[in-house]
Amino acid sequence: MSLCGVILAAGESSRMGTDKALLPWPPVATGQIPVGTFLSGAIASLALSTDLTIVVAGKNESIVAPIAYANGASVVVNPAPERGQFSSLQIGLREVLNRGRDAAMVTLVDRPPVGATTVEKLRDAFAEAITRYRWVVVPEYASKHGHPIVLAREMIEAFLRAPATASARDIEHENQEHIEYVEVDDPLVVVNINTPEEYAALQSIVPLLRD
Repeated sequence: MSLCGVILAAGESSRMGTDKALLPWPPVATGQIPVGTFLSGAIASLALSTDLTIVVAGKNESIVAPIAYANGASVVVNPAPERGQFSSLQIGLREVLNRGRDAAMVTLVDRPPVGATTVEKLRDAFAEAITRYRWVVVPEYASKHGHPIVLAREMIEAFLRAPATASARDIEHENQEHIEYVEVDDPLVVVNINTPEEYAALQSIVPLLRD
């Protein structure tokens, strides 16, 4: 099975005040030197179970590209990120097919990188799910759904057939019978960081989540 990683990183990060791709990962206290960033951490996380990783950038290409290239990922640009996140997803998935892959593991740059155990569990669950005609594997923690999600060729094509004004959630609802939810022991799959306060709160939980 050949998986392609996709990281959506084209947003403007307006509420954060700085590009979320650059947020230190793991979080550090004031004055400490960061080891990496949200983007480099996401690339490393997906690299555990994918053959290659594509980062979808927007107007922040000059910020995102150096980190992506330094960590072995490729970059594709959404020329109109103001159309919304779904347009970035479509651009990333088109590139997956252009690279000759039939499946993708997709995450968002504003989601903290999940652990190796979680990524491996999702990959293995997907390998089994596709034998039961499932097209999507979604992680679940405390009854909440999160990322990264794993998409088969059928779901990739369903996303690409939709208009850019659609949403991933709408397309998933239309194909609910082909989705498999996998419970994981990793709260980071449902964490979404949009503000400095939400990022600061990560410092209290990340030390407890090492694989």
